[in-house]
Amino acid sequence: MNSSRAVAVMASGRGSNLKVILDAVANGDCPVDVRLVISDRADAQALDIARAAGVPEVAYLNPKDFEDRARFDAACADLIDRHGCQWIVLAGYMRILSAFFVRRFPGRIINIHPAILPAFPGAHAVEDALAYGVKVSGCTVHLVDEVLDGGPILAQAVVPVQDDDTRDSLHARIQVEEHRIYPATLRRMVECGFSIVGRTVVWQQQPTD
Repeated sequence: MNSSRAVAVMASGRGSNLKVILDAVANGDCPVDVRLVISDRADAQALDIARAAGVPEVAYLNPKDFEDRARFDAACADLIDRHGCQWIVLAGYMRILSAFFVRRFPGRIINIHPAILPAFPGAHAVEDALAYGVKVSGCTVHLVDEVLDGGPILAQAVVPVQDDDTRDSLHARIQVEEHRIYPATLRRMVECGFSIVGRTVVWQQQPTD
């Protein structure tokens, strides 16, 4: 598989989105090449998922081993470059990336957020949406820039909010959509490509190769 489809995934937790992506790759539904998985937590289930799936390089980097966030991010970035990864996919990665890291990979970092951006950015999006009383929520796949959850939008999906929803029940329905649109967006990204006009992602109509 060519390097334009090579992906590094960064994850901190149980790795549900990572597993969905790896399953889609194995099934032939998502033609990316996951060469590297990085976690900042030794107990992250994402590491076990990656090893079980046969990802070539699975790495735990302890942030406490580095003087500051910039040095930790530099180590991650160097590892990504050494493995020839074109794209960095965030899958439940709970550290805010430094400006240095984002600038090193402009337009190449992808994230999924459990809300319809630009509404409810940040770590408590599901709770914030419920507290606001919205009638619909959902998820957003977007490019990462230096503004938290502020990059150009690649894809979105909407779910209804029920009157008796809790944070967990709403989040569970949102995750169903996350698991649908994340691998589908990665597939479209590598097969069709896109350009950015202002803030708008314009998808190419034909595959790039």
